[in-house]
Amino acid sequence: MKQKKEPNKDQFLFGKKNYTLMLLGIAVIAVGFILMAGGGSDDPEVFNDAIYNFRRIRLAPTLVLIGLAIEIYAIMVKSE
Repeated sequence: MKQKKEPNKDQFLFGKKNYTLMLLGIAVIAVGFILMAGGGSDDPEVFNDAIYNFRRIRLAPTLVLIGLAIEIYAIMVKSE
């Protein structure tokens, strides 16, 4: 009978580079969501055109997509 080879319990699934990239991706996504938030009026009679500014419709979604790409790259890159 073949003996089952036990995995090394000291070895992590990802390397330090992977975890660093994952943390960077999470930070970029968080900044993107923070930039999307806030700036409205509580009064329904008042229209606030700040919702259509560059920060909310271009910068914030771009940062979220970049953060997502960093996360995917962090998972796909080979650990050392």
